[in-house]
Amino acid sequence: MQLIDWIILCSTLIFIVAYGALKTRGSKNVEEYILGSNETPWWTVGLSVMATQASAITFLSTPGQAYHDGMGFVQFYFGLPLAMIVICITFIPIYHKLKVFTAYEFLEQRFDVKTRTLASIIFMIQRGLGTGLTIYAPAIILSSLLGWNLNIMNLVIGLMVIIYTVSGGTRAVNVTHKQQMFVIMAGMIITFFIILNYLPEELNLNNALHIAGANDKLNVLDFSFNPDERYTVWSGIAGGFFLALAYFGTDQSQVQRYLSGKSVRESQMGLIMNGLLKVPMQFFILLIGVMVFVFFQFHHAPLHFNPNNTQIVNNSKYKDEYKNLEKQLHELAADKQEISMLYVSQLNQDYDNKELHNRMIALNNREKDLRDQAKDIINTIDKSAETNDKDYVFLYFILNFLPKGMIGLLLAVIISAAMSSSASGLNALASTTAIDIYKRFVKGEKSEKHFVNVTQIFTLFWGVVAILFACVGTLFENLIQLVNIVGSIFYGTVLGIFLVAFYIKYIKAEAIFWGALICQIAVIYIWYIEAVSFLWLNVIGASLAIVLSYLLQLLFFNNKKMPDIEEA
Repeated sequence: MQLIDWIILCSTLIFIVAYGALKTRGSKNVEEYILGSNETPWWTVGLSVMATQASAITFLSTPGQAYHDGMGFVQFYFGLPLAMIVICITFIPIYHKLKVFTAYEFLEQRFDVKTRTLASIIFMIQRGLGTGLTIYAPAIILSSLLGWNLNIMNLVIGLMVIIYTVSGGTRAVNVTHKQQMFVIMAGMIITFFIILNYLPEELNLNNALHIAGANDKLNVLDFSFNPDERYTVWSGIAGGFFLALAYFGTDQSQVQRYLSGKSVRESQMGLIMNGLLKVPMQFFILLIGVMVFVFFQFHHAPLHFNPNNTQIVNNSKYKDEYKNLEKQLHELAADKQEISMLYVSQLNQDYDNKELHNRMIALNNREKDLRDQAKDIINTIDKSAETNDKDYVFLYFILNFLPKGMIGLLLAVIISAAMSSSASGLNALASTTAIDIYKRFVKGEKSEKHFVNVTQIFTLFWGVVAILFACVGTLFENLIQLVNIVGSIFYGTVLGIFLVAFYIKYIKAEAIFWGALICQIAVIYIWYIEAVSFLWLNVIGASLAIVLSYLLQLLFFNNKKMPDIEEA
């Protein structure tokens, strides 16, 4: 990194932290600290909701996902707009009407304190893990590629978030999200056009997409019904719908964003904004990954993108075997560039040369085979090594090919994204702990200032927990998938509790409590035995919680009453 990169990186992050802390400090009561005095306009709600979901993992892993597997991951988000509509119609009006600080307060009013506590604890487990991951993900990759100390990176990112989140609460989170989303989107748009500019002059965007399509990178839609396929239209609409419904409707890190809206209408408009923009944003980020793939058709890429694994090999007896694979890849890269240029020249004459098309695909398949051989060597040396290097692809491109200044901006994008989602997580964890656990069970009358101070202390506590988890975390598979897997294990059960609370009045407290508890254990077991793709865990969890609680109510707790299903 050059001096200009350090200046851009440091000044951007310092400005965000200082602005958030100074602009919003001095909350006088719980409503101001947790709900931002309900003064947030709809567009800020929308940006804050998007920033909460758009963690650093999104901008590190998503382009790498597209580089290796193409655009199919966008199907994961197909259920999100539908979920936004349901939440706007049902969830938001009820939350605002009851004037709750957390989503789980509603559960005590509908059921009892133990159901509220169960949902709160499930949320704190999965959001605590998730917040640690949002800090750990950028830290481990930045430390690997830049040589920075991993624990120091975790500490720096965590402390920056803690400073303004403790100081200003929800208002600080909302205010900083605006700056963070501006930095994030500006950085990604500039990067896209830089990649286009770096492609050969003969290659326009249409031809670049043609090359990507020839290598199966533009297969957006998969209509198969195979439950083992991770991303299909059906898993996206069904599983993605349930995950989005649970995440945006019951996860306090998101609920708190729109509970701070000026009115029901402002909160609804903010969520609709997210529903309209989220899929196009993810499509664009995936497209950047596809363009990185096209870029590497004309430039040399490493045999393996994770430098830690490469170093392990270079210090082993398999070093020569690995170097032979690198030599083969280098020779193949020259052939690939030559064939790709010939193919482009044919495309410019409106002729799709099938022979060149097939040779280009064959070369890329050969490259994939060489990379698989490299992974086999890494696994031979270290069985515990994570050979999936998708998370390192985009950052490798940033560090090795972007001009001075842009490296600092893109690193600021990654760290800003980590801060935005981490801040929402800490803010929600602290609010849930203070309101749903501490306030519910503390004895005696306490002042408003007391609960503000307690919430600040819990923010600090969860910040330390997240940093500690990040310091002992282990990278496995693709990070964006890991975060979604963690969510899918827990979200379905909580969503089932809320769907029963909203729509099935027949089911009472005892039935839903035991039904949800059994359901959560069952979902963890289903995930453990890998019976289905993780996206289906959301559907299974929500459905199982409803069915089990219904049966328990019917058979054990109130078998004399007939079912009465009505809309909230």
